[in-house]
Parts: sequence; C-alpha cells; structure tokens
Amino acid sequence: MMSSEPVLAVGILEGVPEVRCRFHTPYRTDEGTSLMGAFTARIGPDGISLRDEKGELHGRGSTLRCVGSTDARFEIRDVTIGIQFHWERKEDQIFEGDLRLVARPDGSITVINDIALERYLTSVISSEMSAEASLEFLRAHAITSRSWLVAMLDHRAAAAGDRIAGRIESPDRIVRWYDREDHDLFDVCADDHCQRYQGVTKILSPVAGEAVASTRGLFLVSAGRVCDARFYKACGGRTEEFHNAWEDRVVPYLQSVSDGPDEVPPITNEEAARRWIASDPPSYCNTRDPNLLSKILPSFDQETTDFFRWRVEYERTELEDLLRRKSGIDFGDVLSLEPIMRGPSGRIVHLKIVGRKRSVTVGKELEIRKWLSPSHLYSSAFTIETIGKPGAAPERFILHGAGWGHGVGLCQIGAAVMAERGSSAESIVQHYFRSAELKKLYS
Repeated sequence: MMSSEPVLAVGILEGVPEVRCRFHTPYRTDEGTSLMGAFTARIGPDGISLRDEKGELHGRGSTLRCVGSTDARFEIRDVTIGIQFHWERKEDQIFEGDLRLVARPDGSITVINDIALERYLTSVISSEMSAEASLEFLRAHAITSRSWLVAMLDHRAAAAGDRIAGRIESPDRIVRWYDREDHDLFDVCADDHCQRYQGVTKILSPVAGEAVASTRGLFLVSAGRVCDARFYKACGGRTEEFHNAWEDRVVPYLQSVSDGPDEVPPITNEEAARRWIASDPPSYCNTRDPNLLSKILPSFDQETTDFFRWRVEYERTELEDLLRRKSGIDFGDVLSLEPIMRGPSGRIVHLKIVGRKRSVTVGKELEIRKWLSPSHLYSSAFTIETIGKPGAAPERFILHGAGWGHGVGLCQIGAAVMAERGSSAESIVQHYFRSAELKKLYS
C-alpha cells in the first residue's frame, strides 16, 4: 500500500479536434513560453498548435505541457458531462493544477489535468454531490472516493493496461459487464464512468475542503489492500453484491445490506420483487424532501426526482425499435421480458427477451439498462407489467423500478440522509462496507 500522496492524470476531454481554454493565472510551457488569457489548441499535420486570441503561436508539438504555480487555474470550454446518460450536457469548467494537451494518431486532442490526489478529491465530492451537503456525509464520500481511486490505480498497475470488462456471448445469450476503462494516456476520466470530476467549478462551500482535509490519507482497507469502494446514487432500499454487476467473484466488503435501521430480507423470487418494488419502505434513500435533496444533489441531478421508485412505459413497437437500435438484434414482435436471475437488491442480473424471430438472454445489469432505454434505465431493479389482449402480441410494456445506479457499495443519497440524522462518517462507511476497516496511509 502507498505511503505518500500521488499526483493523478485526469482525462478531461477526448476525441476533439479543437480545444478552447483560458489561463486565469500565469502558466508556462516546457519551452518557457508564458501563457495568460484565452488560447485555442488545434490539431494539424505537425501536431497541436496553441495560439492566443491574436493568432500568435505559443507552442507546437505532439504534447504540450502547461505548468502553473500552486494556486494556478485554467478553464476548458464545452466539457461534456454525463456522457451517454440522461443528463448529458456541456459546461465550461475551471481546473487547478497543470494542463497537458496530447495529439492522438486519429487526429484528435486529449486534454489532461495533472493534480494532487487530495485536491482532486475536493472537486470529486463537490461534483458527485452538492458541496452544501453535511460535513459527515462529505467526509464519508471522501474516504470512499479516495479508496476507490487508489484501488483502481493498484489494479491498473497489476493488470498492465487491460480493459476491465468481460463478455460471454452465444446466439441466445449475451452477458457483458463494464468497469472503469483503463485509459492509455491518463489514470482516470472526469465523467461518471470513473468518478465525476468537474474541477473547481462546483466547489461552492469550504465544507468540501474541510471534509477532504479532515480525512487526509484515510482509506478503507480489507485483507491488507485498499478497498475497491464503489458508490452510486440510490440503492432503492437494499444494496447489491459485486458479482451481480461485474466479474463473478465475491468481494467480502461489497455485500448486500439493508439501507435502513431495520433489516429487510433479500429478494429471492419474482413475487418478492413485485412486493418490494411496489412498497414504500422506510429506507435511508427513500426521501422526497426537496430541501434535503437540494443540499445533497448537484443542480442537474435534482432534475431526477423519482429515483427511489420509478416507472417507464413503452409501446411494443417502440420497444422493438429501441432494442433493434441498442442491441443490433431484430427480435420481431417482442412477446415477453422475463427475469431469469435477480440479486438481493431486486436488480435483474439476467433478463430473457422473447421475440417471434429470436430470443436472447441479456446481462449484466448495465447491459440491461442500456438495451431498455435511449440512454440508461435508472437501474435494473424493475418488474414488468405486460398490457394486451390474450393470445395476441402485447400492446405495451410497463417497467416498475427501484433505485438509481448499480447498487453496489455506498448509497450516496442514503449516506447523506444518515449524516443528516446524526451518523458520523466512520459509521456511514462501516454500514455500507461491513468487513472493511479504516486506516491512515499517509499524513
């Protein structure tokens, strides 16, 4: 395990031919050129050219590195956030640390922010949740995010750059799982596929900095290793097990737990799933208090208000078109959606789609969410109501769902509610990561 604070390479943008940026404080290139104000980087035959507003050249090459002082800040225009999710949009964002622009062989530019881990975390917990959330919740999130990040770096070093993903495919079975992608030019991306990182743009309160500083170097540890501490928005009442979302291995600290003071039984069959998803249990993440949610969620996440229990409805032909587009498979008339396996949170791990032309079992949870939505379903914890006449193809499918995200590890809204009710950061992380211990690895 590490003993000192690392510097991270964070990918801000990829696959763009042009980058518009502004240096709010003085920066210098490796060649000693001074940078201040607005600049545009464009890709060309000789690599990347960096020019100011007057068109004067300030750097050219395959990699341009811009280094600032301790308090240096730069701005990147039109950063895409929520990529492929229902809240996708562009923002102008301000970052601390150093800037690298790297030319790719495909004629695009990759934008990288080099920044120390603890300062990075201040942005992450402010970007993932509102910086106005309670101190104990933000402290819990800092511990969780820090642990996930270092575990990811350790795995990346051991895996030697392999993409963390998997698939099992046959004519009637498609099972895929997706973890964080191992990027070749940087350690971690800035979007939800890794950890949401939006620079200092969302740091609106000194509480975020206090949360990181007060937990500096503090990690969740199990069996002598830093924990791969996962998190998501809302479990829907019970968290999920690691192997039901990713590879088939048991992770002792990523087991299913009740998201509330009272124990609720795991989902074991379809009748239990129907009762559970139709219920309104007193879970930590079961909150509709707009004042509380405004303190927990960033502004664009507040647009999602039905995260605990939700409903999606499709006309059969609409669902058939969606499945054809998202899976590449022509099922013909879709006759039924049949859960084959669920996890203890109620999330479907394998779903059989029965059509007149073809039937396929799909998994795991994220692949199901991708196939059944133009972006992503909130979660794979849903039951299916089929509307139609007996003996005929269904007219409509109604999905009654629970939760927001994969459900493994820390439930962000549940943890925030625990903190609002007086729980400490330590008790929050130990509630969601039952067999892990807290250990300080550097000061």
